[in-house]
Parts: sequence; C-alpha cells; structure tokens
Amino acid sequence: MAPEGPAREDPTPEGPAREVDALVIGAGQAGLSAAYHLRRRGFAPYTGFVVLDADDAPGGAWAHRSPSLTMATVHGFHDLPDFDLPATDPATEARVAVPGYFAAYEARHALPVVRPVKVLAVRDRPDGRLLVETDSGSWITRALLNATGTWTRPFLPRYPGRFAGRQLHYADYRGPAEFAGLRVLVVGGGASAIQVLSEVGAVAGTVWVTRTEPVVHQGPFTPEYGREVVARVAERVEAGLPVRSVVSVTGLGPSVAYRRAEELGVLNRRPMFDRLTEHGVAWGDRELPVDAIIWATGFRAELTHLAPLALRGPGGGIRMSGTHVADDPRVHLLGYGPSASTVGANRAGRAAVNEIVHLLRDSEPAPALV
Repeated sequence: MAPEGPAREDPTPEGPAREVDALVIGAGQAGLSAAYHLRRRGFAPYTGFVVLDADDAPGGAWAHRSPSLTMATVHGFHDLPDFDLPATDPATEARVAVPGYFAAYEARHALPVVRPVKVLAVRDRPDGRLLVETDSGSWITRALLNATGTWTRPFLPRYPGRFAGRQLHYADYRGPAEFAGLRVLVVGGGASAIQVLSEVGAVAGTVWVTRTEPVVHQGPFTPEYGREVVARVAERVEAGLPVRSVVSVTGLGPSVAYRRAEELGVLNRRPMFDRLTEHGVAWGDRELPVDAIIWATGFRAELTHLAPLALRGPGGGIRMSGTHVADDPRVHLLGYGPSASTVGANRAGRAAVNEIVHLLRDSEPAPALV
C-alpha cells in the first residue's frame, strides 16, 4: 500500500508525469465532496488521488459571485459531508462565507488540492489510463472525476443588430450601484435574472424579457418534487441529449429575491425581442431604448479539456449512466445534468467514488490505499 504523501512536491512542466489512481478536476462543491469520499474510502492523498484546481484560492465559483449576493439571498446551499457550514450572519457576502467554508473543509479533511493548476487536455493512453495535461505538468490516472462546473463558460445568445450601450453577462455583474438612474434590460428567466431584478429594480428602471413564459413553482420544494426533477434531468442525459437549464425543469421558486422583486413590481415579463438596435432592442417596428443590457442567460458545462476523448454524441450531448459517461466508465462528470446543484453534487461525489472503487478493484494494479 502506498503511504500518505503530504510532503510531496507539486508537479513541474519539466518533470515526468505523476501517477494516481483517481484524479479530481475542480475544487468546488462537487470536487470537494468527491475528494472527501475518496479519502474516506482509503485513497492516499497525492499518491492514490489528487485534486487539481484552477483558482488561486478555495471557493470555486462562489469566490467570483457578485458582492451583492449575500447568504440571505443565496438560492439554496447544502453542507458538504461531515462538516456543516458554520452559523453565518445572513448579511455576509456569499463570496466570503462559502470560500471560507471550503478552505476550512479542505484543511479539516487534509484534502490534497493542488492550485493553481489549469487542465489543458485529457487524452487516452495505450495502456488504458488517462493522460491529464496541465499548465504545471502532466498526470496519469486510472479514473477521472470531472467537477469543473459552468462558471467559466457564460452563455451569450446571438441576436441580429448591434447595441452601442453597455452589455454584460451575469458572471460580470457586481451589484446594482453602477446602474442607478438608468434603464436596464434584464434578459433571462432563471434565478440569476430574478436576483438582478430584485437589486437593480430598487435603483433603476428595469425591463424583463425571457425567451419563454416563466413558470413559477407553487408550494415548497419537497423531497418528492426534488426526486421528480432529478429523474427528468437524468432521463435527458441518459439519452445523450444536451443538458437543459435548471429552471426549465424546476420553475422559479419562492426565494427571498423573488419576493423582493415582486414587492418592487419588476416581474412584468415581456417576450424576447427580435433584434438589437444602436440604442436598445426592437420587436418588429417597435423599439425600446435602454442604457444597459444584463444577460442573465446561464452557463454551459466547462468540458472543453475533455474534447480529445470525443465524448459528445451527434446531438451535442454526452450519454451518461449515473455519474459516469456511458461509453467510458473511467470518466465521471460531477455537477453535470442531475447533479448540477449543491445537494446533487454531494450525492454525485459519493456515488462516483463508489463506482470507481469497484472499477479499480476489478482491474490491475490495485489502487494505492492508506
């Protein structure tokens, strides 16, 4: 059995590829959950498994959220396994509270997170293992748990025309102050759009447009409803269809931000415009002048580094079986499809590790365990 190796040096571009049994990409909610379960199942840090994270510090996507998003307005958060989020002032910025919690979690469970490391490509090797190329050298692994999330791939739809004013995606939104007194168009029907409307609507004139009529889920999000949602999303990814947005399945819920937006009277949805104009947007011959456009149009899964594995089918989706790619049980996608939530990420981390343990036990050599 391989000994634990907390004193081992990080890889360098000049050094040989380092070998592990399981490699996690990303240290957000899903990646930390997977790392916890790998450690719990006896995989030795740095020799049995490692976590590669592209950020300079803990926190994942939470570290990049708007300072206006507080713990009071976070749209659902579930604790990581075996360590609850400490009691936090609801007014605390989420980008402070959650990264602090993640940092404490990494330390508490002695997780082998190496950062900053950007994964450039994952390739097949002739011996059946995977080569993970990074900007800090290469790794060879027998199993891959990809937990890179979506934050680094904001989606901006294309529309005809050109708008001369300011445009930004929700990923670059930093609060309502800079929009005070302006007329702002908010595009999108998800929780991000509702957050923006609930904040900008208090200091500026807003117009809300969505591609389809928003559906508001009446009543609480019960466990039964949650299972129904997960089943519907799982059905799509198991068929190899592209992942749909969360809100297209769940509908909008009665969040703090939604209630605030209701009170402000800013939830008067209009249909999607036809084109951009120099001064705003237009529906046919009717033009609406605006000063800024905030695109709260969601994100896409960050999987570009997996392109050499040719996982996508003809329709653009990846056919899944549970957490692993149906045609490649070595590769698990965490935070993809039905696990694209904090509670889903936790469950996916545990499920993926269970499968990897069986996969590695059925092949030689045996995994490096403590």
